[in-house]
Amino acid sequence: MIRFAESLSFLRSMRWQDGLDILFVAFIIYQFIRLIRGTRSMQMLVGLAVVFGAYVFSDKFDLLTLNWILSNFLTYIILIMVILFQADIRRYLTQVARNPFSRTNPKMLSVIGDVSRSAFIMGQRLKIGALIAFEREIGLKNYIEAGTMLDAKISIGLILSIFNTGTPLHDGAVIIQGDRIVSAACFLPLTTDEDISRAYGTRHRAAIGLTQETDAAVVVVSEETGTVSLVLDGRVTPIPSQNELRDALAGLLNLTASTRKNGEGAD
Repeated sequence: MIRFAESLSFLRSMRWQDGLDILFVAFIIYQFIRLIRGTRSMQMLVGLAVVFGAYVFSDKFDLLTLNWILSNFLTYIILIMVILFQADIRRYLTQVARNPFSRTNPKMLSVIGDVSRSAFIMGQRLKIGALIAFEREIGLKNYIEAGTMLDAKISIGLILSIFNTGTPLHDGAVIIQGDRIVSAACFLPLTTDEDISRAYGTRHRAAIGLTQETDAAVVVVSEETGTVSLVLDGRVTPIPSQNELRDALAGLLNLTASTRKNGEGAD
């Protein structure tokens, strides 16, 4: 009864600003956990929780040496978290900064249709590998400038020609900006994540690396298996059909139902 009265008194003493403050902090924590779920960063967060638990244990049972070591470690916990989770924090901040009112070029439906068809032609018929990156909110200027500038209208024939193993542009990635291929033979950053499956080759590791650093969407065609995958936020998702790839890309590029209808009519 006493505890209930104390709790009631505590709730009455709270200001509306305190409730709003709690909601904001809870929302930030939720978004951060959602962002790192299934990644290596989640394992590091669990490790930090174990360290904090050990600190509480050492304090409760007067384990002086252990408590001194852990208290000094936890003194710099904010700096440690920034270092450990810098990639995740950077990705979260760029997501927060996205413009919710940005519009997608209606021509993009034709673009993703050509990319989807090309990917499955290369994977199922020609058995050649490919790496196609779509620039979204975060610019890919550094990678674009390091490749061979094209600024060409997208077509199935052009994509197949670029990734033909007999051409000098096949080794590297194509970067699409808007409705044009702006650069080819681009070299993307390989992921440093040690938990990546060994089954993934250089193309998949490059796609994972780029999507861990930016919000780009990358289509990967495996030369060995012919499998077509979509890589986003460091996660590789095999796509079984051309239509599913087209729909997935349309969703990522914010093509509305009306835009799709108009695009289909133009195509």
